[in-house]
Amino acid sequence: MDNKKKESVPLVCHGHSRPVVDLFYSPITPDGYFLISASKDSTPMLRNGETGDWIGTFEGHKGAVWSCCLDTNALCAASASADFTAKLWDALTGDVLHSFDHKHIVRACSFSEDTHFLLTGGFEKILRVFDLNRPDASPREIEHSPGSIRTVLWLHSDQTILSSCSDSGGVRLWDVRSGKMVHTLETKSPVTSAEVSKDGRYITTADGSSVKFWDANNFGLVKSYAMPCNVESASLEPKFGDKFIAGGEDMWIRLFDFNTGEEIGCNKGHHGPVHCVRFSPGGESYASGSEDGTIRIWQAGSLNPKEKESAVPNGPVASDETGTKLEDLKV
Repeated sequence: MDNKKKESVPLVCHGHSRPVVDLFYSPITPDGYFLISASKDSTPMLRNGETGDWIGTFEGHKGAVWSCCLDTNALCAASASADFTAKLWDALTGDVLHSFDHKHIVRACSFSEDTHFLLTGGFEKILRVFDLNRPDASPREIEHSPGSIRTVLWLHSDQTILSSCSDSGGVRLWDVRSGKMVHTLETKSPVTSAEVSKDGRYITTADGSSVKFWDANNFGLVKSYAMPCNVESASLEPKFGDKFIAGGEDMWIRLFDFNTGEEIGCNKGHHGPVHCVRFSPGGESYASGSEDGTIRIWQAGSLNPKEKESAVPNGPVASDETGTKLEDLKV
């Protein structure tokens, strides 16, 4: 290896013992921003979003955790699990605030923008909206067909719900007030990742070997790009919206020009398929989670344009601790 060649060296975050399947960045808060990860090892982990330093581990699930999220102020976390529950956590202490029982595997969860509601979906083919001000109350239920639910998101100031199925293409949009489906974003393959851009203009989806961008207001297809391999996740740069990243089965994280679809950078470091990629809220870095059980945080400006050589496989280790309490979150 030419030691003079500049290579991208990510922060490598250890701690999970099984594949990392979901990542979520909080918005920027007065205390910075935070990164939560979901893993098949049943223990979501919270980290400093900028440094990758471990803050704490949420313990309580008895099955794989498929989805995780933080509320707007990063004071509460939520997780969706194969143990038939979604859990609400105190992000300061790590304590379970409430456990929402389901009748089958829960694959997805999402806080409403105003933080008053938690949306869940999974193998039951039912969308549930839980009122966090009355957590013991029965949730509002929306029958979802034809397949089990893979992703859920809120749109338009919590007036619209997005959902995708594990076994059919497309994203379905639901009116929260009526509970009726109002539109479908058509894709040929199942949508494995969905994201609403920071400015609310675009919906980014990954389906099979393509990444698509949809107008979040009229739901028209804005751009569709073929990928070099099957990708599981994609994320649009939040500050300027001029580039996006995608990761999938070939273990590489690729950077593309949003306007042209041209590949402008590529990083390698994971030792298994990439299941999730997300830009940080300011766009200066992004995180990737993999089958290899690690999270890697990359500086957005460190990508090597057009270089296909392997990057250094191991970089600085952010943290590898495990624990149950999060008292040091806001210090």
